[in-house]
Amino acid sequence: MKNRLSIVIGSGGVLCAAALGLSKALRREGLTPGMAVGCSGGSIYAATIALGIDPEEARRLTLNLFTSDVFEGYTSKLKSALTGETRFTEMSSLIDDTVMYERLRMVFSDKTFEDTIFPLHIVATNLYTGDRVVLSSGKILDAIRASIAIPMIFSPWKIGDQLLVDGAVCDPLPIDVAIQQGSDVIAAVGFEMPTRKRMNSYTAVTTHFNSLYMNNILKSTFAFYNAVHHAEIIPILPDFEKPVGTFDTGQIPYIIEQGEEAAEEHIPYMKQLLSTTK
Repeated sequence: MKNRLSIVIGSGGVLCAAALGLSKALRREGLTPGMAVGCSGGSIYAATIALGIDPEEARRLTLNLFTSDVFEGYTSKLKSALTGETRFTEMSSLIDDTVMYERLRMVFSDKTFEDTIFPLHIVATNLYTGDRVVLSSGKILDAIRASIAIPMIFSPWKIGDQLLVDGAVCDPLPIDVAIQQGSDVIAAVGFEMPTRKRMNSYTAVTTHFNSLYMNNILKSTFAFYNAVHHAEIIPILPDFEKPVGTFDTGQIPYIIEQGEEAAEEHIPYMKQLLSTTK
């Protein structure tokens, strides 16, 4: 386990596609990961990397997932929920997951964690307790669906006797999963969510506050693990100089490119660490 390179990919929606840029840079430099950890949107890319899925196929999956038809009906259902016309429970959602699930199924099918090239861990959250749940066995599709179950947006997903939601609720960048598995060189791909200067709708206000607390958790996560653990944590933080919309699939090449650039800055140091005698 010594000096093994692990990849941790945090939450970030469509921005998580930047992990494909990291994967591209590692392949080009001959650096092979020994483990992948994914949370929320990052679970999709951690799974594709661990399964050895071709980056081009992963890019096509991204283009198919972040489209308007996947999120169809969101606005009308949100209005209905806010006015009280629709009764909400913990099982409710603003979006029907049928389209999204089918597109994920086309890629991951019945693949299990045993089909991966190296260990894969996917993080979700227990809906009732808030406890983190680390999934590393069973069907990968189920684990991803649980990890991306954004509260109220997508319905929770049951695995075993647990009802699970988005991994970002408990841990948007689960670095310590890699640490607990014995890794001491960890490339952690994180994303600062965009904030707003002006807000003129309920959705804009809630999105802004969500971004604030997620960004604060991300910063404190890096600070804490750098301070108290011996693992070498390499932050891969893509710099997006222009806003990226949820449905803006035209920006996917740009997102991947920024991920690759962010990774390239750290490649020499990764090589130095991984060449150290065990």
